[in-house]
Amino acid sequence: MRKWYEETAENGDVVISSRVRLARNLRSYRFGSRLSDEDAVRLVKEVQDAAPLVKEKDGKRYFLCNVNHLSEVNRQAMVERYVVSPTLAGKKQETGLILSEDESVSIMINEEDHIRIQSVTAGMDLEKVFAEANFIDDILSEQLSFSFDDRFGYLTACPTNVGTGLRASYMLFLPALTMTGRVEKLSEEMGKYGVTIRGLYGEGTKSQGCLYQVSNQKTLGRTEKEIIANLDCIVDQVIKQERRRREYMLQAGYDEIEDKIFRSYGILKYARQIGVEDAMTLLAQLKFGADAGVVKLKEDVNLHILMMNIQPAGLQKLLGKNVGSSVRDRARAEYIRNKLPDIERGQNS
Repeated sequence: MRKWYEETAENGDVVISSRVRLARNLRSYRFGSRLSDEDAVRLVKEVQDAAPLVKEKDGKRYFLCNVNHLSEVNRQAMVERYVVSPTLAGKKQETGLILSEDESVSIMINEEDHIRIQSVTAGMDLEKVFAEANFIDDILSEQLSFSFDDRFGYLTACPTNVGTGLRASYMLFLPALTMTGRVEKLSEEMGKYGVTIRGLYGEGTKSQGCLYQVSNQKTLGRTEKEIIANLDCIVDQVIKQERRRREYMLQAGYDEIEDKIFRSYGILKYARQIGVEDAMTLLAQLKFGADAGVVKLKEDVNLHILMMNIQPAGLQKLLGKNVGSSVRDRARAEYIRNKLPDIERGQNS
């Protein structure tokens, strides 16, 4: 089955993906760090016992696992594919996962909250992923009793999630705004409207390959529709800014940009070893060039998937073994060489 990230979608030159996450807690368990190890085991089992109902009503194939029982490489590979959060992957207590075959839906158990329902899709479509996450939420609520207050809404471990428990986010590809040093200013402007910009894997992580997560900051006092509408409005403006900046850069210094993109391709195609940060930077420049029509790839290749697969854990899964950084750098270079097709000058050259 095709994974969500293998699909193409509208606005894919800027918007890589749309994601919704719903935070829920069960009435009969303590929240967060107050949960005992024994209760963590009981919690994971109780939520996973609801999986057959999810499978029956959603119609997708789902798989179950206890995440803390997996190897560190497997856990980190899930983070790199956005299946689970870094928080869940690093937790020592019993943690669980219910995952759809296409990886578009994941139910994380015993993360910061008891349950994190996540739905993700390619491109810009928050309404679609919210509908999917809300549907899964309705199914789970038939079998599980959530902590809910008539005044405050859903109760969560962190006060910023109280209310709807909704965190909506877009993964954005912003090479022009990054190269011109405008992301910090953009972050300040977003903050005025209750929106934050974070790194590749969310809070506490840095950007790689000009990729950023943009999400709402608070959920209390707003409906789900209002949160999504506000985020959509802001991201629409970011898309326009990014595209205007790309156009300006190409008009002002086309020859220099074309040269940089072809140089980036040359390194990627012929390097014998390469670190992940350098590879991400070069792939971002190549994607920018392909999206802008500066270069044309002679065969279809999803550069975002390449970016995911060259991360340390994902690369080791492809190799089928744990290896050190120097071996990874050589394997990464070989993988990129084999995956990158030939290029030629694009239609805008």
